[in-house]
Amino acid sequence: MNETVPFTIKLEEPLLKHDHTKVNNREAVRAVILQNNKILLVQSNKGDFKFPGGGIEGEENHQQALKREVEEETGYINLEVIKTIGRILERKTDEFESDCLFSMNSTYYLCKLTNEDKTSRRLDEYEAVLDFSPVWVTLDAAIRQNEMLIQNINNNSWLKRETFVLKRLKAEVLG
Repeated sequence: MNETVPFTIKLEEPLLKHDHTKVNNREAVRAVILQNNKILLVQSNKGDFKFPGGGIEGEENHQQALKREVEEETGYINLEVIKTIGRILERKTDEFESDCLFSMNSTYYLCKLTNEDKTSRRLDEYEAVLDFSPVWVTLDAAIRQNEMLIQNINNNSWLKRETFVLKRLKAEVLG
Protein backbone atom coordinates (compact mmCIF):
# COMPACT_ATOMS: atom_id res chain seq x y z
CA MET A 1 0.00 0.00 0.00
CA ASN A 2 1.22 3.47 -0.85
CA GLU A 3 1.80 5.89 2.02
CA THR A 4 -1.64 7.28 2.82
CA VAL A 5 -2.31 10.88 3.61
CA PRO A 6 -4.64 11.14 6.60
CA PHE A 7 -7.97 12.67 5.70
CA THR A 8 -10.42 14.65 7.80
CA ILE A 9 -13.90 15.03 6.34
CA LYS A 10 -17.06 16.59 7.77
CA LEU A 11 -20.38 15.10 6.64
CA GLU A 12 -23.53 17.02 7.54
CA GLU A 13 -27.06 16.24 6.51
CA PRO A 14 -28.49 18.77 4.08
CA LEU A 15 -30.46 21.55 5.73
CA LEU A 16 -29.22 20.60 9.21
CA LYS A 17 -31.26 22.66 11.64
CA HIS A 18 -29.36 24.56 14.29
CA ASP A 19 -31.95 24.73 17.06
CA HIS A 20 -31.07 21.45 18.77
CA THR A 21 -31.43 21.61 22.54
CA LYS A 22 -28.75 18.98 23.18
CA VAL A 23 -25.90 17.11 21.50
CA ASN A 24 -25.25 13.36 21.53
CA ASN A 25 -21.49 12.93 20.92
CA ARG A 26 -20.06 9.55 19.94
CA GLU A 27 -16.43 8.59 19.44
CA ALA A 28 -15.91 5.58 17.17
CA VAL A 29 -13.06 3.58 15.63
CA ARG A 30 -12.98 1.64 12.34
CA ALA A 31 -10.48 -0.99 11.16
CA VAL A 32 -9.10 -1.05 7.61
CA ILE A 33 -7.67 -4.55 7.14
CA LEU A 34 -6.22 -5.34 3.70
CA GLN A 35 -4.86 -8.77 2.77
CA ASN A 36 -4.28 -10.55 -0.56
CA ASN A 37 -5.93 -7.76 -2.59
CA LYS A 38 -9.07 -7.90 -0.46
CA ILE A 39 -10.46 -5.98 2.49
CA LEU A 40 -12.15 -7.38 5.58
CA LEU A 41 -15.59 -5.82 5.91
CA VAL A 42 -18.81 -6.63 7.70
CA GLN A 43 -21.85 -7.29 5.50
CA SER A 44 -25.43 -6.85 6.73
CA ASN A 45 -28.51 -8.74 5.60
CA LYS A 46 -29.38 -5.65 3.52
CA GLY A 47 -26.29 -6.43 1.42
CA ASP A 48 -24.20 -3.39 2.37
CA PHE A 49 -20.61 -3.43 3.58
CA LYS A 50 -19.12 -1.55 6.53
CA PHE A 51 -15.77 -1.46 8.26
CA PRO A 52 -15.44 -3.48 11.46
CA GLY A 53 -15.60 -1.09 14.37
CA GLY A 54 -17.85 0.91 16.61
CA GLY A 55 -18.10 3.09 19.67
CA ILE A 56 -15.54 3.48 22.40
CA GLU A 57 -16.78 2.15 25.75
CA GLY A 58 -15.91 3.44 29.22
CA GLU A 59 -12.22 4.17 29.70
CA GLU A 60 -11.05 2.35 26.54
CA ASN A 61 -8.44 3.97 24.35
CA HIS A 62 -8.77 3.78 20.56
CA GLN A 63 -6.59 0.67 20.19
CA GLN A 64 -8.45 -1.24 22.91
CA ALA A 65 -11.83 -0.34 21.39
CA LEU A 66 -10.65 -1.27 17.91
CA LYS A 67 -9.40 -4.69 18.99
CA ARG A 68 -12.61 -5.37 20.93
CA GLU A 69 -14.86 -4.30 18.05
CA VAL A 70 -12.95 -6.36 15.45
CA GLU A 71 -13.15 -9.41 17.71
CA GLU A 72 -16.87 -8.91 18.40
CA GLU A 73 -17.84 -8.37 14.76
CA THR A 74 -15.40 -10.67 12.91
CA GLY A 75 -14.06 -13.12 15.51
CA TYR A 76 -10.42 -12.30 14.66
CA ILE A 77 -8.43 -11.96 17.88
CA ASN A 78 -4.92 -10.92 16.82
CA LEU A 79 -5.10 -7.42 15.41
CA GLU A 80 -2.17 -5.05 15.05
CA VAL A 81 -3.00 -1.37 14.71
CA ILE A 82 -0.52 0.27 12.32
CA LYS A 83 -1.55 3.90 11.91
CA THR A 84 -4.37 6.40 11.63
CA ILE A 85 -5.48 6.96 8.06
CA GLY A 86 -8.38 9.37 8.51
CA ARG A 87 -11.31 10.80 10.40
CA ILE A 88 -14.88 11.57 9.49
CA LEU A 89 -17.11 13.84 11.56
CA GLU A 90 -20.81 13.22 10.95
CA ARG A 91 -23.44 15.64 12.18
CA LYS A 92 -27.16 15.09 11.76
CA THR A 93 -30.41 15.24 13.62
CA ASP A 94 -30.54 12.27 15.99
CA GLU A 95 -32.70 9.41 14.66
CA PHE A 96 -34.32 8.92 18.07
CA GLU A 97 -34.60 12.50 19.41
CA SER A 98 -35.58 15.26 16.96
CA ASP A 99 -34.35 18.05 19.25
CA CYS A 100 -30.90 16.44 19.55
CA LEU A 101 -27.86 16.79 17.31
CA PHE A 102 -26.01 13.50 16.76
CA SER A 103 -22.30 14.09 16.27
CA MET A 104 -20.03 11.12 15.60
CA ASN A 105 -16.28 11.24 15.11
CA SER A 106 -15.06 8.06 13.37
CA THR A 107 -11.32 7.44 13.24
CA TYR A 108 -10.10 4.93 10.63
CA TYR A 109 -6.98 2.87 11.34
CA LEU A 110 -4.89 0.78 9.00
CA CYS A 111 -4.53 -2.60 10.73
CA LYS A 112 -3.32 -6.09 9.99
CA LEU A 113 -4.08 -9.53 11.33
CA THR A 114 -0.99 -11.14 12.84
CA ASN A 115 -2.57 -14.56 12.28
CA GLU A 116 -5.92 -16.14 11.39
CA ASP A 117 -6.91 -17.16 14.97
CA LYS A 118 -10.59 -16.57 15.67
CA THR A 119 -13.11 -16.82 18.47
CA SER A 120 -16.91 -16.70 18.54
CA ARG A 121 -18.36 -13.38 17.45
CA ARG A 122 -20.35 -11.37 20.02
CA LEU A 123 -22.77 -9.14 18.14
CA ASP A 124 -24.80 -6.33 19.68
CA GLU A 125 -28.56 -6.76 19.39
CA TYR A 126 -28.91 -4.51 16.32
CA GLU A 127 -25.91 -6.23 14.69
CA ALA A 128 -27.55 -9.63 15.22
CA VAL A 129 -30.82 -8.34 13.75
CA LEU A 130 -28.86 -7.14 10.70
CA ASP A 131 -27.03 -10.51 10.64
CA PHE A 132 -23.55 -8.97 10.49
CA SER A 133 -21.09 -11.33 8.81
CA PRO A 134 -17.37 -10.82 8.19
CA VAL A 135 -16.45 -11.00 4.51
CA TRP A 136 -13.18 -10.67 2.56
CA VAL A 137 -14.11 -8.74 -0.58
CA THR A 138 -12.42 -6.60 -3.21
CA LEU A 139 -12.67 -2.83 -2.88
CA ASP A 140 -14.40 -2.67 -6.28
CA ALA A 141 -17.07 -5.19 -5.29
CA ALA A 142 -17.77 -3.43 -1.98
CA ILE A 143 -17.97 0.00 -3.62
CA ARG A 144 -20.23 -1.28 -6.41
CA GLN A 145 -22.61 -2.99 -3.96
CA ASN A 146 -22.78 0.00 -1.59
CA GLU A 147 -23.33 2.49 -4.42
CA MET A 148 -26.22 0.41 -5.71
CA LEU A 149 -27.79 0.37 -2.23
CA ILE A 150 -27.33 4.10 -1.53
CA GLN A 151 -30.34 4.73 -3.76
CA ASN A 152 -32.52 2.68 -1.40
CA ILE A 153 -34.35 4.92 1.07
CA ASN A 154 -34.18 2.23 3.78
CA ASN A 155 -30.41 1.88 3.75
CA ASN A 156 -28.23 1.73 6.84
CA SER A 157 -27.10 5.07 8.26
CA TRP A 158 -23.41 4.33 7.71
CA LEU A 159 -23.66 3.54 4.00
CA LYS A 160 -22.57 6.92 2.59
CA ARG A 161 -19.72 7.30 5.11
CA GLU A 162 -18.32 3.84 4.47
CA THR A 163 -18.64 4.14 0.69
CA PHE A 164 -16.75 7.44 0.81
CA VAL A 165 -13.88 5.81 2.72
CA LEU A 166 -13.84 2.76 0.43
CA LYS A 167 -13.48 5.06 -2.60
CA ARG A 168 -10.73 7.01 -0.86
CA LEU A 169 -8.87 3.76 -0.15
CA LYS A 170 -9.23 2.62 -3.74
CA ALA A 171 -7.78 5.90 -5.02
CA GLU A 172 -4.82 5.60 -2.65
CA VAL A 173 -4.23 1.85 -2.89
CA LEU A 174 -4.68 1.50 -6.63
CA GLY A 175 -3.89 5.08 -7.62
